[in-house]
Formats: sequence, C-alpha cells, structure tokens
Amino acid sequence: MLKIGLTGGLGSGKTTVAHIFEVLGIPVYYADAASKRLMNDDEKVKAAVQNAFGKEVYPEGKLDRKYLAEIVFKDEKKLELLNSIVHPATLLGADEWMKKQTSQYAIKEAALIFESGANQYLDYVIGVKAPLHLRLQRAMKRDNISHEEAMARINKQINEEIKMRLCDFIIINDEQQMVIPQVLALHQKLLQLVNTIG
Repeated sequence: MLKIGLTGGLGSGKTTVAHIFEVLGIPVYYADAASKRLMNDDEKVKAAVQNAFGKEVYPEGKLDRKYLAEIVFKDEKKLELLNSIVHPATLLGADEWMKKQTSQYAIKEAALIFESGANQYLDYVIGVKAPLHLRLQRAMKRDNISHEEAMARINKQINEEIKMRLCDFIIINDEQQMVIPQVLALHQKLLQLVNTIG
C-alpha cells in the first residue's frame, strides 16, 4: 500500500480535494483535525499544552483554539513550541492509522507535511495549489478572521512556490480549472504506481 501525503497552504482547498479522494473509496487521515482532537482528548498532550501556555488555554476543560491561535501566530517561538508538542503525537497517530488500512493507497492530509518532517514517512506527496487572493478569501470566510490574521498564518507556512516544488504531484484549485478531473487522473496514476510496485 502506498502512503500518500496531501498538502497545500492555508485556503488552498486541500480538504475539498481529500473529500473527492474519499468518494473514490480512498481512506484519508486528517492530521489537522487529529491534532485538534489530541489537544482536547489526549491527557499527555493536553497537560503539555497547558504547561506551555497556561490554564487559560482550557477554559472549562475544552481547548480555546482562537485564544491559542492568537498566541502562537504572533510568536514564532511559541508556534514552534506548540508544534513540538503536537507533531510527534500526530505523526504517531497517522502511522498507527496507516498500518490498519487495506486499500491500495491511503492519504494523510496535512498543512505542515514538510514542516513537520512527515514527508519522510510517505511515498509521494500531492500539493494543492491556489492563487494567494483566493486562499486569503477562503481562509477569511472559513475561519472568520481578518485579512491581516489570514496573512499572518500564511506567512508562518513554507512559501507556496517552494512547497509545490517539493511535491510529486500538483492539483490546481484556482476556480478556472476543474478539480475533479485532475483528481480522477491522479487516482488512476496512483493505482498504476501501486501495480508497478506490487
């Protein structure tokens, strides 16, 4: 079974692409959702986050994501600290999940595949590319944040051009080219790769 990464910058539409793969019967591990779950449910992770950022991060025992985002997206060191707590637990969770899959290939969807070093555990990485103005619009609408906040988050990620150069395959999500045919073509290519290896 091939282990495939799926990544893209904030607002690129990688989750939309992941859902299309799921419709094709490909299992997807959503790393960002898993990390949020870990910060709420995993006692070790929860304790470490609370230790690093204070009790205010968990009012009434539940993670205040907006409060935490305000802290980490303004301070590089604090973002690195949060990632050093959450990434290892997410990598372990993804690895355990991958071992249970029986499909020809499985996908790990994550914003920070290269930043977290997850790419070294994957066979191929798909990048989802979108123009900056669209990414900003989508992020502002989805997360209910200002242009400045969206830009600050985008600036914390690897430069889009560099990220796309690191990927093995690219899907363009610019609202000009249709995404579904690109995913279908890539699905066929990945199945061929599985058969070549197998």
